[in-house]
Amino acid sequence: MAVTSLFEQLEPLLPRVAKPVQYVGGELNATVKDWDAAAVRWALMYPDAYEVGLPNQGIMILYEVLNEQPDVLAERTYAVWPDLEALMRQHRVPQFTVESHRPVGAFDLLGVSFATELGYTNLLTALDLAGIPLSARARTEDHPLVIAGGHAAFNPEPIAEFLDAAALGDGEQVVLEITGVVRDWKAHGCPGGRRELLGRLAALDGVYLPGCYDVSYRPDGQIAEVVRNTDRVPQRVAKRTTMDLDEWPYPKQPLVPIAESVHERMSVEIFRGCTRGCRFCQAGMITRPVRERSARGIGQMVERGLAASGFTEVGLLSLSSADHSEIREITKGLADRYEGSGTGLSLPSTRVDAFNIDLANEISRNGRRSGLTFAPEGGSERIRQVINKMVSEEDLIRTVSTAFGAGWRQVKLYFMCGLPTETDEDVLQIAQLAHRVIRAGRQASGSKDIRCTISIGAFVPKPHTPFQWAAQEHPDVVDQRLRKLRTEINSDRKIGRNVGMRYHDGKPALIEGLLSRGDRRLGRVIERVWREGGRFDGWSEHFRYERWVAACAAELAPQGVSLEWFTTRERTRDEVLPWDHLDSGLDKDWLWDDWQDALVGREQDDCRWTPCFDCGVCPSMGTDIQVGDTQVEPSGRHLLPLRPVGQ
Repeated sequence: MAVTSLFEQLEPLLPRVAKPVQYVGGELNATVKDWDAAAVRWALMYPDAYEVGLPNQGIMILYEVLNEQPDVLAERTYAVWPDLEALMRQHRVPQFTVESHRPVGAFDLLGVSFATELGYTNLLTALDLAGIPLSARARTEDHPLVIAGGHAAFNPEPIAEFLDAAALGDGEQVVLEITGVVRDWKAHGCPGGRRELLGRLAALDGVYLPGCYDVSYRPDGQIAEVVRNTDRVPQRVAKRTTMDLDEWPYPKQPLVPIAESVHERMSVEIFRGCTRGCRFCQAGMITRPVRERSARGIGQMVERGLAASGFTEVGLLSLSSADHSEIREITKGLADRYEGSGTGLSLPSTRVDAFNIDLANEISRNGRRSGLTFAPEGGSERIRQVINKMVSEEDLIRTVSTAFGAGWRQVKLYFMCGLPTETDEDVLQIAQLAHRVIRAGRQASGSKDIRCTISIGAFVPKPHTPFQWAAQEHPDVVDQRLRKLRTEINSDRKIGRNVGMRYHDGKPALIEGLLSRGDRRLGRVIERVWREGGRFDGWSEHFRYERWVAACAAELAPQGVSLEWFTTRERTRDEVLPWDHLDSGLDKDWLWDDWQDALVGREQDDCRWTPCFDCGVCPSMGTDIQVGDTQVEPSGRHLLPLRPVGQ
């Protein structure tokens, strides 16, 4: 059946909405393929606005991996803003892709990548606009399979009702395997219908089918058990891990936005995973082990990506980029290669103990010398021991003094508030630390024009971390502590005026915590919030805390639980957690022991450079740490055997 473009219906609506250019497509390096020539068709969705979703590396990688297959078509779709949604409903225009403006409901698969749980209501908007039943049970062979991925997929239980499947872990290989199953099923006439297709997908490692598991509850509200309702699925579903990143050099041709986006740069993931062991960090825990891309592989990706995109900035991305064992060789090689070309380098926030002035100089050599960013996370040394952020105050002062002495004038520090065991005093020490930074900067630089910005977010406990058992702090407590902090910062006006403070409202964090550690009973809450207008909950101008509180009261009370039950309650060791049947590789006993270590402030080293701590990932996943440390086992692979660009 022919599937035509919706653009003729969409175009008259665009002059009536904000930022219409985000809906028209046509980006450099976008791929448009023949619909009729494709055996399998994917719609890939990032459930947020175009400006946030387009730079997302995960979507960009899968987009290229799939479109490299001759008989596979992949297009992108994003959440539409409420102004366009209203017009689409009025004029009966369904959810569309940006490449060819085809209806999302006509694709074989809708793959949705969740970086945060606050995108759940946007998923429901897209499903409804696409004409796809919200409940997976109500779908037929005429509807796409709805498959979730991303970090939030490690506990997809709150949206289990709306999903056909979830893919756990790295996606490069599993999307090709899913494609192969769908291709074969379609080629043989779709035997057994949708039910048989899902059964075949269940045989793939890393693919979780929520509908094939039943959950029962105890009278006190806790989960009694999660059991399979078919033998075709495993008792536990284990994540997928992509090894040897050099074999997956994506994106090769980065998408270049035609509308403003949050990141306009060419990005290379220089390694995946982290073993620093920060206890609050879900990303670090669920992406273990560390797998470094080689210096040569990074150089080739940068060269190809810049040529294909025309970007003038290269982001070297990972969870802790300065920890790459060859980061000095990489940054120097790239700075040498692109000196005089106007191409700059950037790193995400840098660990204090991984920073050195030579690295900072290489990063800024060809670009603008902006402020430095560090993430101590906790205000006091005691709380940093609790969260296993092994950075002392003296380390930080020494580092910023060196930077200010070398010509930097701004530093940004990231912190969290509401951490386990936190007291008012732990938070007030953020002010004392900021004051010390200003004093040290003035002394090192000989100038009073020194700035320190502290940016603070509310802590959210996450699944598959040692803090998955922790009670989340109520926003009222967090807000009270931050008011005291602001007063403390301004207590010394001569220094306080050089300290900026940014804080995001703590109420969205509580709802994120609800969705992060919730179970299937939250599906009713999410749907109710959506039906009452919930959209773009990650955006402060659209988020409505009272709407979530009211929905929780209406939908959870009849089930014997509450918003507080899911958030501000501490879990016990023997409690069945909603995600216990989803295997990130981390041993639950090891996580519990690390939680106990946190409570007494006992730290743990990085297992890259020390003996194994038996977290469980490597033996259970059949993987191992991959590094090319020049001091231990040099990779022997030079970055770029090429002349500098300027020659």
